Amino acid sequence: MLVVDNMALNVAIPAMTAELGADAQDVQWILDSYILVFAGLLLTAGSLADRFGRRRVMVIGLAVFGLASLAAALAGDPEQLIGARVLMGVGGALIMPSTLSILITVFDEAERRTAMAAWSVVSMVGLVGGPVLGGVLVAHFWWGAVFLVNVPIVALAVVAAVALMPESRGPWSKPDPLGAVLSVVGMVALVWTIIELPQHGSGTGTLVAAGVAVLALTGFVLWELRAESPMVPLGLFRERNFSGGCFSLALVQIGNGGLLLVVTQYLQFVLGYSALEAGLAFIPMAVAALVFNAVGAVLGRKVGNRVLTAVGLAVMAAGFQVMGSASPVVALALVGAGGGLAMPAAIAALMGAVPARHAGVGSALNDTVQQAGAALGVAVLGSVLSGAFTAAMPADAPGDARRSIGDALGVAARSGDAALAGTARDAFTTAMSTSFTAAAVGALVAAVVALVVLRDRPVAVDSAPVPVNA
Repeated sequence: MLVVDNMALNVAIPAMTAELGADAQDVQWILDSYILVFAGLLLTAGSLADRFGRRRVMVIGLAVFGLASLAAALAGDPEQLIGARVLMGVGGALIMPSTLSILITVFDEAERRTAMAAWSVVSMVGLVGGPVLGGVLVAHFWWGAVFLVNVPIVALAVVAAVALMPESRGPWSKPDPLGAVLSVVGMVALVWTIIELPQHGSGTGTLVAAGVAVLALTGFVLWELRAESPMVPLGLFRERNFSGGCFSLALVQIGNGGLLLVVTQYLQFVLGYSALEAGLAFIPMAVAALVFNAVGAVLGRKVGNRVLTAVGLAVMAAGFQVMGSASPVVALALVGAGGGLAMPAAIAALMGAVPARHAGVGSALNDTVQQAGAALGVAVLGSVLSGAFTAAMPADAPGDARRSIGDALGVAARSGDAALAGTARDAFTTAMSTSFTAAAVGALVAAVVALVVLRDRPVAVDSAPVPVNA
């Protein structure tokens, strides 16, 4: 639900903008308000789940997300929609860490790998299905339907959680309010800096946000190291499977974060796909991920997380590298296959190193690393793409046309300059190849990290989850 909603929203933006009278700044806040709140609250939400019960926190998050989705669907102006998106970010932050922490406390070692594979497949299906579902809903109903569809899903999920999921929580510990405040401020400032940097450069606001992020996150680390009952046990990073898994996943998400940004523009601006056709083009990626998740769940028991993660990352690197030189279907299938092998194995290695009493905050750390990597990927690959596009355009091209392919095609359409449109498409293809070469390098580095750092060995669990009667 969380992944589908965010992907479907991208398709709904044109209709939503027209009906609500939203300007470019409103659209930016509609998109960014969710991710800022979501990323900022993840660590705190994971800690709350360990303290008060993982199922309970997830159900509360589902209720908040469902009510906020209803409010978003009925919003009459951009301000109301931004407020609803903020509440959706709160609900999403409460839901996401609980899902993975429930998996690792409910399933034993023999079942956990299959559960992780299913968890990854569902996320991938949501990633690809979001634009398709969004296109269908906007075409047949109105833009608010992309939010309204969440309400029955929330109702079903709450019933399933209460009926099927056992409750669990970690042992009681003292609250850590200072750690919570520092983590929220630091993560919000960090994500804001990453979002703003490619759009506005190193302006005063960006520099201030970066400074706040550095100070708050440094203060958070120093405080957590000396606190009697830290909200986040930073000692987890001394476990090589945890730190190696986090670093590998961060590098992968940097590539994945820019994948949709770049490929959707390529499919629509260069190949002429509609928004719905562009969404459908990602189906091979989802199918490959589904198939190789199943393959990985079987192979993982024989070859271990270390080798499977490295092989999957190498396959992803190959997919990134051929993105600009082969059919996008082939390249996306390779990325999906590699992700299907690597992601569940890396997450299994990472979460296998987390003591059961810290399942919630361990899951939140995993989610935070991936969210930061995805946001950084959009910023980094977006900047690489923009710079490479400008460099590939002729120096005598109009100034607006050298900024982005969207601007270039707009100038070409207004002036009737077909040659400029062709030049812009060629320049974008060149820039895309440069961007995905950078993503391929990141995936290969992640593969090396997996081989060197990860270890296939049982990890002692220092505390079992405390069961609570439903």
